[in-house]
Amino acid sequence: MDFIAGAIGGGLSTAVGYPLDTVKILGFYKGMSMSVLTVSLISSVSFGTYRNCLYNICRLRYGTSDAKPSKVDISLAGCTTGVVRVLLISPAEITKVRMQTQKPHHSVATSDHSSKPKYRGSMHCLKMIAKEEGLGGLYRGCSALLCRDCYSSALYFLTYSVLCDWLTPAGKSKPDILAVLVSGGCAGTLGWGVATPMDVIKSRLQADELGQHKYRGPMHCARESVKAEGLTVLFKGLGLNCIRAFPVNMVVFVTYEAVLRLAEHLTK
Repeated sequence: MDFIAGAIGGGLSTAVGYPLDTVKILGFYKGMSMSVLTVSLISSVSFGTYRNCLYNICRLRYGTSDAKPSKVDISLAGCTTGVVRVLLISPAEITKVRMQTQKPHHSVATSDHSSKPKYRGSMHCLKMIAKEEGLGGLYRGCSALLCRDCYSSALYFLTYSVLCDWLTPAGKSKPDILAVLVSGGCAGTLGWGVATPMDVIKSRLQADELGQHKYRGPMHCARESVKAEGLTVLFKGLGLNCIRAFPVNMVVFVTYEAVLRLAEHLTK
């Protein structure tokens, strides 16, 4: 049920956040088809992995999965979730970045100098990357993505858990809808706030196509970017990321909690 709840929440959040995710590049829905195809799966796996990791951690440490997890337990489960996410999300991420940053492609074989995009769609982009750069090309920037998702996922789930506990009135076992909305929004905003520098590096690595490679890896990309544009380059899009993250994660968590509670009610 965790997987189903996560999938529904992720799918609903796409329509809320995607335009803001691309507005800084141009074209509200460029590359969206790949995100639509993957976001529900990724959200499902993320929440399912997190809950299952947390259950197993509690069972190993306390002898029962019903024990209240510590902050360390939650952080560890969140970090593990980040690792699993990267395996699924990297091809979709590089496809989205390439679609959003592609430049007009001029044919030299004909006299037609009209601008044509290199990629005709998300699936075509995916196939072209695999053809030109090999399967490894689909995981370009993966190390930066891994760094981004590991610590941001840990902070994301920890923030949500701590705020829910804090906003839940004494005597109640579960937070109300307002507490879930606030906790989810704050968790998403804080998670993206700390993830933005690595997200900038990841996007630059993924946009660096074959034949144009100027970055040897995350550290080289960070050094060259800061050298050329100053330290503030690592925080490009921070405000937009945070603005987007609040409503998106409100939707994600309130949907997730609603589906879980409905399932519990129906199984009683």
